Amino acid sequence: MKAIRVREFGPPEAMRIEEAPDPSPGPGQVLVRVRAAGVNPVETYIRSGAYARRPTLPYTPGHDAAGIVEAVGDGVMGIAAGDRVYTSETVTGAYAELALCSATRVHPLPASVSYAQGAAVGVPYATAWRALFQRVRAVPGETVLVHGASGGVGIAAVQIARAAGLRVFGTAGTAEGIALVLRERAHAVFDHRSLSYMEEAVAATGGRGFDVILEMLANVNLPRDLKALAMGGRVVVIGNRGTVEIDPRDAMARDASVVGMSLFNISDADRAVVHAALVAGLENGTLRPVIGREMPLSAAPESHVAVMSPGARGKIVLLP
Repeated sequence: MKAIRVREFGPPEAMRIEEAPDPSPGPGQVLVRVRAAGVNPVETYIRSGAYARRPTLPYTPGHDAAGIVEAVGDGVMGIAAGDRVYTSETVTGAYAELALCSATRVHPLPASVSYAQGAAVGVPYATAWRALFQRVRAVPGETVLVHGASGGVGIAAVQIARAAGLRVFGTAGTAEGIALVLRERAHAVFDHRSLSYMEEAVAATGGRGFDVILEMLANVNLPRDLKALAMGGRVVVIGNRGTVEIDPRDAMARDASVVGMSLFNISDADRAVVHAALVAGLENGTLRPVIGREMPLSAAPESHVAVMSPGARGKIVLLP
């Protein structure tokens, strides 16, 4: 099979397409013929060597894929060759023609959802769902601000929160991104290039502030987030690229909380809950992954540049 391999940590060019042996499923494993693989920012951190968890070299990047079950190992129940599935993690890496997965990381892909859309589910939608409901316990009627709402996690959060009955506000950095978030039914969207966008966002709540803020770039936004919270408000830090200084009084004055999250920390029980909810949303149409760009597998280096560039409008996927 063809696969992207990383033989040393470094820039995007460290990823090269190679011929690799076809994997075979062992007990409790599933082999998936990949039709699309999702590209996530976390994979750029891992490839660069900057992430806390480093895979053993050489490795194939990628967690999210969608495709067709090629074969199953002993003891696998409820999954059969020919099934359409998406993955939430792989054993051998998603940037390849074949991906070996634990059976617990393979989930049914409804017929109405394309493979490209299926590859956009795993990390973005699980991150958004876990952030909203497992980390900050959002409830219907609350007001949520989604930073970077036109990106993969942002769009997922807008759709999930809207379907759950929250009042949803978002930010984006281009006219196209703002239009996309509005199409996904956010109640209002603010241009984060404006110096006064947070003041405008708080004003749109009647001055009350936000019950929940989903933060994708905490080193830039966290001090302003704390000032924009309602009483008892919560910030969940999903993304960060550096250190930041805050005034704790801003949290004290509002009985506010700041929590962090990494999807790698999720328990098996919590993961099962998340993906049961996501599959239901895909089936009933409330969750509709938006694909911003499709690229060939050989363009993996370019995809890592693109996923970290401003102006995101949906998910980037690789097509083997």
